[in-house]
Amino acid sequence: MSTTKNYNLPALSNEGGLSAYLAQIKKFPMLDAEEEYMLAKNWKKTGNLKSAEKLVTSHLRLVAKIAMGYKGYGLPINEMISEGNVGLMQAVKKFEPEKGFRLATYAMWWIKAAIQEYILRSWSLVKIGTTTAQKKLFFNLKKIKNQIAPKSEGDLRNEHVEEIANKLDVSEEEVITMNRRLSGKEHSLNAPLGEDGDQWQDWIVDKEMDQELKFAQKEEMDQRKDLLKDSIKILNEREKDILYLRRLTDEPSTLEELSKKFKISRERIRQIENKAFEKLQKHMLNSAKSKNLLPAN
Repeated sequence: MSTTKNYNLPALSNEGGLSAYLAQIKKFPMLDAEEEYMLAKNWKKTGNLKSAEKLVTSHLRLVAKIAMGYKGYGLPINEMISEGNVGLMQAVKKFEPEKGFRLATYAMWWIKAAIQEYILRSWSLVKIGTTTAQKKLFFNLKKIKNQIAPKSEGDLRNEHVEEIANKLDVSEEEVITMNRRLSGKEHSLNAPLGEDGDQWQDWIVDKEMDQELKFAQKEEMDQRKDLLKDSIKILNEREKDILYLRRLTDEPSTLEELSKKFKISRERIRQIENKAFEKLQKHMLNSAKSKNLLPAN
C-alpha cells in the first residue's frame, strides 16, 4: 500500500492537468464520522481494498489543500500533491479508528511529512541565489508585498516592483523573477474555477475539517518548537551561533561576515554550518519519529 498503483486514483498530469485533477477529486464525497469509522474498521480487519480506496479518495482534497501551502518553495505543485497522496495512503494504512479522532487530523501529519521530505530532497539555496541581496529579497519579498499590495495576485504592478527594488537594493528584474518563483505558476486558491464562480478554497475541504486542521496545526507548531528547543541543545555555542546566523534569521549573514566575526576561514564556516544543520536535522528527525510525529522509514 505504499504506492498509488494499488488504487484507482485520478491521474495527475505534469502538464496543465492541475485544474482537471482538482475538478475530479471534488466529485469524491466527504465521509461522515460513522462511515469513516466503519470503512477504517473494515479495512483494518479484512484488508478490503475498496474500503481503503474510499478513505483515500475522500481525503484527496485535503492533500491538495496542504500541498498548496508549500507553493512558496518553487517546486511543481503536481509533484507535491503526488508525494502528499503517498503520505495519505501511509496514514490510511496506519490509522486506528478506535482512538476516537478523525482520519483528517491523523493523515495531516503523514501528508505534510511526505511533502516536506520531497522539498528537502529537492530544494537548495541555489534556487534563491547566493548573494546577500538575493537572500534578503527571498526572505522579505512576501512581507513587503503584503504591506504595499496585500490583495495582488500574479505579477506585481510596475510601481510596486520599483518600490520593492529600491527598498531591498536589488534590480527590478530580480523582484519580478523572485515574485514569480515564490508565487508559482499555479492558480491562486482564490481564483474562480469554472463558470459557477466556485473557488478552490471553498470546496477543497469542508469547514469541520478546517477546524480539525487548525487544532492539529497549533498542536504541531507547539511540538515543532519543543523539538527544535530540545534538539538545538546538542550543538555547541559556536555551532548554534553560526547556524542561527546562516539559516534561522530573516537576513542570513554571509560566509565572509562570519569569517571575520569568528576569525576562521569561510570554508570552515561553511563546514561548521553544514555539520550543525545535519546534526540538528538528524536529532529532530529521530525525536519526531520516536514520538510518532513522522512516519518511520
